[in-house]
Amino acid sequence: MKKIGIIAKDIPRAHAAVRKLSKWLTAKGRKVFLEERTAASVGMPGHPARKLPSLVEMIIVLGGDGTLLSAARLVADSKKNVPIFGVNLGSLGFMAEVSLNELYANLEKALAGKLQAEERMMLTAGIIRKGKQVSEYNVLNDAVISKGAIARMVSLEVSVGEDYLTSIRADGLILATPTGSTAYSLSAGGPIIHPALQCFVVTPICPHTLSNRPIAIPDSAIVRVKLVSRSEGVSLSLDGQVVSPLRLNDIVEVKKAKYRVKLIKHPTKNYYEILRTKLKWGN
Repeated sequence: MKKIGIIAKDIPRAHAAVRKLSKWLTAKGRKVFLEERTAASVGMPGHPARKLPSLVEMIIVLGGDGTLLSAARLVADSKKNVPIFGVNLGSLGFMAEVSLNELYANLEKALAGKLQAEERMMLTAGIIRKGKQVSEYNVLNDAVISKGAIARMVSLEVSVGEDYLTSIRADGLILATPTGSTAYSLSAGGPIIHPALQCFVVTPICPHTLSNRPIAIPDSAIVRVKLVSRSEGVSLSLDGQVVSPLRLNDIVEVKKAKYRVKLIKHPTKNYYEILRTKLKWGN
């Protein structure tokens, strides 16, 4: 790998890491491409975020799972599935597995092609309004339909393919990938799903009827959720970072994305070790 992109969280620790990493990569004979906001934070030349994946062979993300989620959507939208090397600058992340102390030893291996890349399923969530699709997004974690600040439930009709599933009154609904099963869905009572499984999970948020429970859906299915209440402030949230307002009778259509993000794996930490550490099992 000769062309390396860098995306970093806008914090002082990341700024220092970007400067050091850029010098290290250049000394190794690699060409460095900084995302424009990252570049501006360290006073260096940069490239538009949407163009970065087309310019590089790997993207290094310095920050945490949130920064990595943004990078994953960027890569999926570019249709060039370059691998992502996640570096966590805080506590252990579910996706950004490598700590800053481990960066250079593991990056040396990654550049030499000695680390594996694990493919993770993504979802495509679109909004259909009056029979026409008005927007479409790719997400790595989840698509969430939720109410606004007013303490009022929303009413939703849920179908899987051509089959009606249920009508629910709740604070909202989460549609999560296996990767996203350990995020918002887990806190709402959803199951933990191993990232190798080919499915996604539909999890109600505080449902009025307690028998409304999470359900795992095959990744070949298309889930459609229709907003049938006049509640104000209902929105669709993508990975908790992009928000799009919803209107009465809008349909949110969710299906497996065409693209699977490639995350470079830690050479020694496995999924169960990260899960055990993050959730403090056995403590």
